[in-house]
Amino acid sequence: MKTKEKFDHYAAALADWSTRMNLVAPSTLADIETRHFADSAQLADILPRDVRIADLGSGAGFPGVVLAILGWNVTCIESIGKKAAFLTAMKTELDLPNLTIYHGRVEDYVRALPPRPTDLVFTARAFAPLIKILDYVAVTNCRLFLLKGREIESEIQTAQTRYAFDYHLTPSKTGDGFVIQIENCHKRH
Repeated sequence: MKTKEKFDHYAAALADWSTRMNLVAPSTLADIETRHFADSAQLADILPRDVRIADLGSGAGFPGVVLAILGWNVTCIESIGKKAAFLTAMKTELDLPNLTIYHGRVEDYVRALPPRPTDLVFTARAFAPLIKILDYVAVTNCRLFLLKGREIESEIQTAQTRYAFDYHLTPSKTGDGFVIQIENCHKRH
């Protein structure tokens, strides 16, 4: 199956599964190409090719499944059983051997990692406030590539009360949000 066919199949599966469970807001299904696929795929322009991705709270697979379709090695972390079942179905139906589904909590996944993995980065979209994400993953010292909304400046200020980190903001190509890249994160003493 070619990349375009995979995205077409993914879109059809999202529409079908969304009739039975809440994967994405129903109002976004009509514009799935831009609202979900292109929004997630913009990370492909900045992600290094030689990394493994851990996608936090993957939900319907954004950006994790999109990045797996585009060739990255991705682990989608999802604690809700129905959503993990959807992700597992997408792994099979889209023939994505580079996609792993972790059905569990983010903190359990992080706890099981080796100390300071050098080839791992975290991604997330519509998962949690920045400070909460850093609470989960700062201990790993991994880089983060997050799709965030227009309130990111406020989230950065809040996070900086607890953490020191370097960051770079890029305006989103698909909306009024931002992509934030974070590295060198550590807890303030």
